[in-house]
Amino acid sequence: MWWKRNRGSRESARPAPGGAGAAGRGAAGASGRGAAGDGALGGRAAGAEGAAPHRTAYILLGLGGATVAAFGLAGIGSIFAISFFALVLTICVYPIRSWLERHGVPRGLATGAVILAVVLLLGAFGAALFVSFAQFASLLPQYTAQLQGWVDDLGTWLTSVGFGQAQVDSLVSGLDPGAVAGVVGGVLGSAAGFVGGVVILVTMLILMAMDASYARTLIRDLRSRKPLLAEASVGYTIGVRRYMVVTTALGAAQGVVNWIALVLLGVPGAPLWGLLAFICSFIPNVGYFIAIVPPIVFAALVGGWPLVIAVIVVYGIVNGVIQSIIQPRVVGNAVALSQSLTFFSVLFWAVVLGPIGAILAIPLTLLVRMLLVDSNPANAWIRPALGDLDEARRVMDAEDAAAKAERRSRRHPEELAGA
Repeated sequence: MWWKRNRGSRESARPAPGGAGAAGRGAAGASGRGAAGDGALGGRAAGAEGAAPHRTAYILLGLGGATVAAFGLAGIGSIFAISFFALVLTICVYPIRSWLERHGVPRGLATGAVILAVVLLLGAFGAALFVSFAQFASLLPQYTAQLQGWVDDLGTWLTSVGFGQAQVDSLVSGLDPGAVAGVVGGVLGSAAGFVGGVVILVTMLILMAMDASYARTLIRDLRSRKPLLAEASVGYTIGVRRYMVVTTALGAAQGVVNWIALVLLGVPGAPLWGLLAFICSFIPNVGYFIAIVPPIVFAALVGGWPLVIAVIVVYGIVNGVIQSIIQPRVVGNAVALSQSLTFFSVLFWAVVLGPIGAILAIPLTLLVRMLLVDSNPANAWIRPALGDLDEARRVMDAEDAAAKAERRSRRHPEELAGA
């Protein structure tokens, strides 16, 4: 930069140390070379001194840009979330297009088949969601009196332990069962308000499905110019597809198992709670706790504590087997995000985009990582900090084996001597 050049020129203009003796010996050229060397050293020193402030400025600039981007996405959250959801769906169904084209199906028919498959799946899910909400709207009034009794008992208990009446009234008013029924009725009554979102989603699906016919050619051309970016893009689509497809399949299985278990236990609204378990399976870490609360409440209403414990045990076993054992083995290293970063991403995208942001938190975070880390070789060192721990696990396994061998040699030194 200009200040480095100016400082370097000032350093080079200074006379070399011991200049009088050198001039007396007539070594003016050597003095000039020495002064130039001092100037170069001064320039390098200035660069070393200026590295830390520039890095801090770059970090602050990056944080500022991220903040502006987050507020911008929040401002267009309704449009961006639907468009990104359409992108994720297009990525997930792309293998269907590839299979059809490999078997000689024209691109136009392959595009139409992909669009039809996605629309049918979304239509079936939307119909199931609407029917479940309708059932819940008819179910809730049957237990409103019991729920109101619970709320009154809670208010009495809070007053007895020292809470002020104003605080109790504020808390109890937020737990009014009538307000819940009003919210559900409002959701059912405002179905026409979803028409705009559905139109945007279907339109984006059609356009992205048409554009996807050029994806293979575009990636091939990009690989010759920007190979790392091309590989990162392909890796992103593979990871997102594997995560979403596996999560959808296992989430459906989890919802069906929970549905059947709740029916056998006699918990009201079992179909709705099974559908809720399926939706919440896309929300890492916290989805399980969201999905289990309504069944616990209705189990307490009809069966008391024994039924509540049974629901907790069933949900715990199903969630533990599917999400803690089966899903990591199937998904593998496709996500490679740490647990803390996954939890933070759910909170962050939920704040920025709302509930759908929590559902799409993993694909959104993987997109940010692909753009900033995977496609930039200078940032590859960040991947282990984000959760890519394969190398770290190998190192830790080697260290554990070495420590185990050392402990064994201390306990049994005769074995080492015999060897």
